[in-house]
Parts: sequence; C-alpha cells; structure tokens
Amino acid sequence: MKNTTIMPYERRANYYETDQMGIVHHTNYFRYFEEARMDFMRRLECSAFEMEKQGIIIPNIDAYAKYIRPIRYEDCFKIIVKPVSFTGAKMKFEYEIVKNDEICCTGYTMHCFVNSNMKPISLKKTHPAIFARLVEIFTQ
Repeated sequence: MKNTTIMPYERRANYYETDQMGIVHHTNYFRYFEEARMDFMRRLECSAFEMEKQGIIIPNIDAYAKYIRPIRYEDCFKIIVKPVSFTGAKMKFEYEIVKNDEICCTGYTMHCFVNSNMKPISLKKTHPAIFARLVEIFTQ
C-alpha cells in the first residue's frame, strides 16, 4: 500500500442508518466508503465532482466489505482510505473503519473511468493532467 497521508474521515452513525437490532445496517458501510473516498480525493485536489464537469464519470465496478465489529447509533468512527492501484483505466481503494482504535470493517472498491456515453476511457490519452495527478496520488 502507498503512503498517501490524509487524515481519516470522521463520522457519527445516524439513527436512520441503524436496523432493528440497533446497529448500522451493512449496506451503509459502502456509503461510508464513498463519503471517505470523495473527501480523500477532494483534499488531494482531484475531486470527482470536478472530474465529472470535464466529462469523466467514475462508476464502481467492484466492492467488498468484511464486517468485524458493529457500529451503533451515535458511535463516532473514522474511515481510513488507502489508494492501492491505478492503471489509467481503473483505480482501487482499500478502507478501514475504526471505532475506539478497533477495526470494525475493512473493504475495497474498484472504479473505472467512462465518458458520458458510458464508454471506457484512458485518462492518459483523454485527460493527461488528471492522469498525472492520480499517478502522483497512487505512488506517494
């Protein structure tokens, strides 16, 4: 894994995210991954929002989560985002969700780059400046 150092994304579990057992429903962990990844990219001046303005769409093509410990309503926790790989056509991030210094969930997401017609693109050819910035992020 790379050494890109960004402060973890911090969050509190909301009541509406919990299930009948009073714990965060498993589907919300993927939302947490996305919130943290978007924050991570924004802080590194490579905002997905700005990329979309330039015609780059970044769909999720694979996702995985391993649930270790529950998070409950009002629990505060951190999401650590780790850039893992970038090819110019795809990128992968790993995540750790931590509460009170204990890992609650780990996982990853894989993304590709497409244009507005949902056709795959190579950033190296279509957006060389963004390609260079992502290379920098993923090789730090």
